[in-house]
Amino acid sequence: MNAEPLWAAARPPADPAGDVVRWAAFSCVLVPVVLIVYGSSFAGAFGSALGLTAVTAVCRLLLRQSERAAAEERARPSLPVSGRHARPAPGVRRGGRHAGGCTPGR
Repeated sequence: MNAEPLWAAARPPADPAGDVVRWAAFSCVLVPVVLIVYGSSFAGAFGSALGLTAVTAVCRLLLRQSERAAAEERARPSLPVSGRHARPAPGVRRGGRHAGGCTPGR
């Protein structure tokens, strides 16, 4: 018998950005309710809800953009490693002092 809870079987694969956005949307509803319960004005609660909704929307856009960029980076073929200990390709000049050539002031 399967040991998974019933609600886990219906859930799609993990989507961390989606989870963050869902929690943020939940807070956009919860915060104004709590503010009203604890005596804040309706206008103040509405303003808080509006601000949280704007921040949530911007964060969602940035998260999706970041996910797209990461997916494109993973899809791009990897380039050969060039670093401190890597050998340069044949015919490539390396930095350092040059013999002769153009020297300033002469």
